[in-house]
Amino acid sequence: MTLSYPYVKSTFTQHELGLVTELMERENMTLGFSHSALCTEEIARRLGLTQPPQRVFLTPSCTSALEVAALLSGVGPGDEVILPSYTFSSTATAFALRGATLVFVDSQPGSFNIDPQAVRDAVTPATRVIIAMHYCGVSCDMDSLSAIARDCGAMLIEDAAQAYGATAQGQAVGTRGDVATFSFHHTKNLSCGEGGALVVNNPDLCDRAAILLEKGTNRSQFFQGLVDKYSWVDLGTSGVISEIAAAVLLGQLQRADEINGARIAGWNAYHAAFAPLEADGVIAARPHVPEGCAHNGHIYFILLPDPALRPGVIAELSRRGISAPFHYVPLHDTVAGRRFGRVSGQMVEANRAGSCLLRLPLWPGVADHVPEIVAEVTAAIEITKAVA
Repeated sequence: MTLSYPYVKSTFTQHELGLVTELMERENMTLGFSHSALCTEEIARRLGLTQPPQRVFLTPSCTSALEVAALLSGVGPGDEVILPSYTFSSTATAFALRGATLVFVDSQPGSFNIDPQAVRDAVTPATRVIIAMHYCGVSCDMDSLSAIARDCGAMLIEDAAQAYGATAQGQAVGTRGDVATFSFHHTKNLSCGEGGALVVNNPDLCDRAAILLEKGTNRSQFFQGLVDKYSWVDLGTSGVISEIAAAVLLGQLQRADEINGARIAGWNAYHAAFAPLEADGVIAARPHVPEGCAHNGHIYFILLPDPALRPGVIAELSRRGISAPFHYVPLHDTVAGRRFGRVSGQMVEANRAGSCLLRLPLWPGVADHVPEIVAEVTAAIEITKAVA
């Protein structure tokens, strides 16, 4: 059936089409890499970065950006990486590929961001990296995580895949860690189909990041006139996206306020509509945004009061034309998680999110449909309860 309310919708307009058309009409679309350069300039401007020393690199995906971040961290066998269990596999695989041991910790209730106290409890002499994954576009407690990383000498990496445009205490998410990564996948607020960015905030890592993203060569130094020829000097990967993807992304970046603003309107409409349902116990919880944080409207979720209800509610909503998927299986409870990592502490909130969380359709324009969607969600819960 055709869904009346899909989970995601395209936000592309004639603006993006115009940029792609202009590029396709060139004799050489790679000449100058102008759209890629404009994208990195716009991201740096949005984040409030100055270049140098802070640098922005476009990547084929957030996963590839995380893999470069893992290389920059220098982790290997015997090293430990602390990360939330409630996150996507890419957060973990980038470091498992380097042979590091993953240490899974619990999340905070309400936001489901990594719990700083759980992080502190997980630190050992082998800790080399701490990963802050900003769930739903809501900032982690970066003050606490920065202090922990500083105390134990660990690198702090921000997995900001969901958080472009979010802030905390007026500072852009993605600017507090040594490095940060963003996603422009088709499920994200801003998209070029598949794409990402690596933001390097630690000036000591900038030169190596450029080498790693240029197939392990010092090509960027050659173009800066610092060497007379470029050659292979380190590990590396093909860390660029096509100019066509960059043209699409540029259009999205230029419309970021418009897109995020419309999503936030939908988020706010959901939040108001579900307040009485939370009070009445129809749902167990709504999202919590910590004081001082400004989210980007990436995800609106609810927690169901009983994990046994979720399969039936999802099926009933699908029958009614509404896509409302669950999210992650906590990594500590997966085959690969048990193979490449270990658990530190209890997993109360990660398990709760893994079994009870439901995401709702969220895209520009959904605010007008929130009353109908909420009514359908309420009906689906009541029907599922009745037949359970």
